[in-house]
Amino acid sequence: MFKHTRKPIRTGVAMTDTASTTRPAWVDDELFPFESHFIEIDGHTVHYVDEGSGPTLLMLHGNPTWSFLFRDVINLLRKDFRCIALDYPGFGLSTPRPGYRYLPEEHADVVTAFVDALDLEDLTLVGQDWGGMIGIAVAQRRPEVFQRLVLANTWAWPVNGDLHFEAFGRIMGGLPTRFLVRQFNLLVNAFIPTGHRRRKLSDAEMDHYRRALDTADRRQASAVLPGRVLASRDFFTEVEAGLPNVAHLPTLIIWGDADIAFRAQERERLEATFPDHTTVIVEGAGTYVESDAPEEFAAAVRAFSDGAGRPSA
Repeated sequence: MFKHTRKPIRTGVAMTDTASTTRPAWVDDELFPFESHFIEIDGHTVHYVDEGSGPTLLMLHGNPTWSFLFRDVINLLRKDFRCIALDYPGFGLSTPRPGYRYLPEEHADVVTAFVDALDLEDLTLVGQDWGGMIGIAVAQRRPEVFQRLVLANTWAWPVNGDLHFEAFGRIMGGLPTRFLVRQFNLLVNAFIPTGHRRRKLSDAEMDHYRRALDTADRRQASAVLPGRVLASRDFFTEVEAGLPNVAHLPTLIIWGDADIAFRAQERERLEATFPDHTTVIVEGAGTYVESDAPEEFAAAVRAFSDGAGRPSA
C-alpha cells in the first residue's frame, strides 16, 4: 500500500496563518471543504490545499479560475491520492508581491519555487488551460520530480500566426477588453459559464469565482493573460524546445470536445508530442472539463494511475 509522508517545509520558507485566521469568510466550507494553507514564496502569499494521501497530484488551474475549480475532483480522489492545488499570485486566495506582472513565465517561477519549498517528489502534473503550459515548464525545470502528466484542454507551443489564437489574443488582450475585465469582471462572467457546457453553475459557485477577483486591482491578473497568448512567445518557444525532455513521460490527455478555445488540432498535437499517451474524450464538456464533468475526469485519472489506460494512437 502506497503511503505518503509529508515532508517538512524547507528552511527559509515562511508559513502564514491557516484557514481559521486567514481564509476569507465568503469561502463556503461546504462548497470548498478543505483546509486552506498559505506559504510565503518570493514575497507572494500563495494559497493552496493539500488533501488526502497516496500518489501526489499537483493541480494547476487556468484563467480566470483558482483551486476552487478542482474541488469536486479533489473530493473524489483524496481517499486514494494526495491532492495539492495552488492559486497563482493574484488568483483565488493568493496575494502577489508589489510589482508582480502576472505573466505565465512568472507563474512558472512561483510554481517551481512552490515545488521546491514543499520538497515534492514523484508528482503527477494535472494541468488545464494555462496550467498545462505552466506545469510543463515546471516539469522541464524539475525532471527528477515529475513522473506523469495529465493534460486537459491546453497547449505547449507558440501560437503566433494561427488565426484562431491571433484573433483571441488581439481582441481579448486589447485595451478595450482589458478595461471591461478590470471594471466588470468580464472573464469570470463570460468565460466561466461558457466553459461549462454540460452543467450550469449555481449562483453560489459563480460567487466564489467573482469574489476571488472582486476589485479592479485583483482582476488585473485575469486581464493580463489573454494578451500573453501572443506576447509570451519567447516563453512558449522555450517550453516547445524543452518538450523532447519530457515527451517520454506517461501522459493522460483529458479533452472536453465542446471547448471553443482549444480545438481537436491542439489535442492531436499533444498526442503526437507525447507518444506514451492515453486520451479520454469527454463528450459535450467545455474548457473547464474537471468542473464540467468531475466524475469522468476523476475516473480517468484513477484508471491512468492504476495503469488501466493504454497508449492510444
